[in-house]
Parts: sequence; C-alpha cells; structure tokens
Amino acid sequence: MAQRRLCMRKVKEILRLKYELGKSQREIKNICGIGKTTVQECLRRAKETGIGWPLPSGMTEEELDRRLFPSVAENPGVKAIKTPLSLQYIFEELKRPNVTLSVLWEEYKRENPNGCQYSWFSEQAKAYLGSVNYSMRQEHKAGEKAFVDFGTGIDIVDSITGKMVSTKIFVFVWGASKKIYAEAVFGEDTASWISANTNALEYFGCCPKAIVPDNLKAAVTKADRYEPAINHTYEEFAEHYRTAIMPARSGKPKDKPLAENGVKLAKRWILARLRNTIFTSLAELNAAIKLLLLRLNSKVMRNPEKSRDELFLILDKPNALSLPEKPYEYAEWKKAKVNINYHISFERHEYSVPFTYIHKEVDIKATLRLVEVYFKGERICSHLRSKMIYSYTTLKEHMPPSHQRYQEWTPERILDWAEKYGPAVKTLIEKIMASRMFPEQAYKRCLGIIRLERHYTAERLNRACERALKYNVFSYNGVKSILQNELDIKSEELPQFTNFPKAHDNIRGAEYFNNCLLNQDTIGGN
Repeated sequence: MAQRRLCMRKVKEILRLKYELGKSQREIKNICGIGKTTVQECLRRAKETGIGWPLPSGMTEEELDRRLFPSVAENPGVKAIKTPLSLQYIFEELKRPNVTLSVLWEEYKRENPNGCQYSWFSEQAKAYLGSVNYSMRQEHKAGEKAFVDFGTGIDIVDSITGKMVSTKIFVFVWGASKKIYAEAVFGEDTASWISANTNALEYFGCCPKAIVPDNLKAAVTKADRYEPAINHTYEEFAEHYRTAIMPARSGKPKDKPLAENGVKLAKRWILARLRNTIFTSLAELNAAIKLLLLRLNSKVMRNPEKSRDELFLILDKPNALSLPEKPYEYAEWKKAKVNINYHISFERHEYSVPFTYIHKEVDIKATLRLVEVYFKGERICSHLRSKMIYSYTTLKEHMPPSHQRYQEWTPERILDWAEKYGPAVKTLIEKIMASRMFPEQAYKRCLGIIRLERHYTAERLNRACERALKYNVFSYNGVKSILQNELDIKSEELPQFTNFPKAHDNIRGAEYFNNCLLNQDTIGGN
C-alpha cells in the first residue's frame, strides 16, 4: 500500500466504484485522483480480508481501517521487517508542489514505525527515479512551467495559385505531465505567436505559473542573460493570464529541453504521418493535427505507465492557474509622436489626443475594436478603430479652446452662409473645403473669407471671389489682397494692338496654309 494511509471515505469510494459500478482500476484512479498502485493495493487488502461492497452491516470506518491496515504494534509477535516501498507512489508524489523525499520519508515512518531509515529510503527512491530518467523531470513541479517553441512545418498548396506555401509548427509542452499542444501557423510573427499561445491555453483549460519561450522576436525584443526585454504584447498577454514569462538563455537548449523534444515529437508523431497528405488550407491541416494530438496525448508511455492525459489530470491541471473569463484580445503596440494638429496617425487614419500632448511621444495600443493612446504608461484617450484611410476621428474635448468654438459649425452651415453673399463666394468656399482631407481644418479660413463682408460690401466680396477662382487663389490672404488692392473693381480688358506689321514676301498668310491642306488631301487620295 502507498506509504500514506488513505482516508476511509476514499477507500469506501474505491470499493463502491469497483464492486458496484464495475469500474477498471485506471478509471478508479482518474476519478479518485490517486495512483494506480494505490488502487491496486487497496483492492488487494480488501480481497485478502474478505471485505467487499456494500460493507458488512454495522461496520464503522474505524473498524474498516483496523481490518485493512493492521499496525505492527497490534502484532507484537511479528518480527519487524523493512516494509516494501511503493516507488511508483514516491515518483508521483514528488511531482506535486513542495513535496520532497524528506517529507515522504516522515509520512512513511509515521505509518511504519519499524520501517527503514532515511538513508535506505532515499537510496531506493533515487535508484528508481534514475531508472525512469527522473533527473530532468525533477526540475518541473506540477502546474509550474510549460515550454513553447516554433519548428518547421509542412507545406500546403494554395488553392488559388497552386503554389506551395510553407508553415511553422507551434508546440506547447507542460513540464510535469509532458502533455502537448501543437498548431500550424504561417509565420513566426507576433500575431501568430499570441494566437497560438492563446489557443493552447484554451485547449488545456488552465495556465502554467510560468511560460518558457525561446528568444524569438515575437516573445523577446532583446535577448539578455539577466534582463531580457519581453515583447510588449507578450508581456500584456502574460499579465492577462497572471503568469510569468521566463525566456530561455540564448544558445542554451538545455534550458528548454521539453520544448525541443516536443517539437521533435510533433514532427515525428504528427507531421510524419501527414507527409503524404495534400492540404489546401491551414484550417484543414490543423484539423488533422488535432486528431493526431488526441492519439498522442492518450497514448500510454513506458515510464511511468500512464498517458499524458492521465498525468495532466493528476499533476498539472489541479496545480495550474485558472483561466480568466475572457481570452486575451490581441493588441498591437506602436510608438507615435503627436502632430501639431493634436492627432496621431495609425494605419493611415488620424486619431485625436488632448492638445496638451502636442510633440510628445506616446504609445498606441490597437485591438480589433479600439485604438488606445498611452503616455508614460497611463491611458490618455481611446477611440473606436476605423478602417477609413486618410480620414480623421476627433473629439471636441481634445481641441484647444480656440478650436472648440468652430466645432458647432458644419460644412452645410458654412456653405449656406456663404451663398448669401453670392454664388462665387459659395463656390470658392466649396473648393477650399474640398482641398482638405479634414474639412474642419478649413473652417477658420472659410469663416475669415466670409467675414470680409463686414469691411467690404457683399457685391465686392463676390467679385473678389470670382477673380480668386479665375486665378486659383484659395486662401483668405489672397481674397483679402484682391479687395485691399481693389483688383475686383479695376478693368481687366486686354490691350488693343494698333500697329500691325507691314505686308511683305516672308509673311505667308491664310491662303498659303489653305493651299498646303489642299495638296495634302490630294496626295492622300492617290
């Protein structure tokens, strides 16, 4: 029996599952969350003592405990011997957080006062752990770490062009159970990296306390042995899931052997089986990978004699972090400088920020729905993301006070006002506003031209706008200059030429050219 007695409630549950429901030992261990050897030993002792299910009438838990686990003290005539160790149980318990050989030996001695001493206990345990290659596993406590990496995938055929398109294989491996998630992506960009990591956590239904990536750019912007710089988006991803990013040292594959082995296993166990299959889309390839993942994770390993799925349920999942209500929403981060017009540009669209940040450098965080602007880590504003290029999104409260007074104006209102002073005034105002991507940027100029009527008559203003249109003058100062210099009043008649050149032999005249055209027509007709 495992060196720590089970509570009688669990013993009764084992007996009920076996004799009433007919469950197998593997099913019982999964349901009860205990080792297979523990289940075997419990059933063996029950069989030897003739206890089945339901329990004999009137049997208490104390009586059941005494019959299944008689102590040496109750049999003083029995010679004390070294109680056999359940090495598989020791192996499984050491995977749990904070469990050490010393703790397990103390529990063993409490239940077996005449049992072996620590030196022999430790020697036997380490010999067994070495036989199952425990030296590397010892570093990975249950639920503590997971290892992630990219590898070379298989090519798919573009259904439109017929060309071969290469893919990458993303692998996520838990440290304790070695359960694997794999997914094909087109590249190693940040968007693909974040999406694959998010999909992996949703697949497992929990999150490790730390994720160990390689030093690819999607995860680490600057590799450093002591202070690596984590990609801003990946850092935010980690904050969302309350986990830590612990990049492996550059050029040190031993820091992430499970990721290296996981990629190798994914290639040999999954991609090798798909090598002769033609895929025309990434979704089709990932559907095939998902089916093979189910087989791989449910396959029983040699040491220990459990599948990755079983170990995951026993070790990693109970000790991992729970997932937040919503998965992480991918966001792009970029730096920008606030322009003189208190707007920042993102994907050829202009978004306003408070005018007090003009010339300041800010951080832009863009999700599928929002564009948020941060200054020194604090959010200063946000907008709904727009797909309209060369356009503006402006909030009135972001404008300087001198600009806010123009917010009540609309293009239609300004044109209606301009029309009162003549058609040329309205036409000029239309052309000025059409020349700007952002109509509001032209309001001040348009209002200035219209208000020139206060100093000059409406008739003169209209004539000045006619002259401005004729010479393509689309500015307030241009119209004002026409009025100041009274160019709207002065005649623009062309000069009359009275001294024509005298006729002589070198002047050909209209008759010469008519004869040339006639001769050309004659030649063409032949």
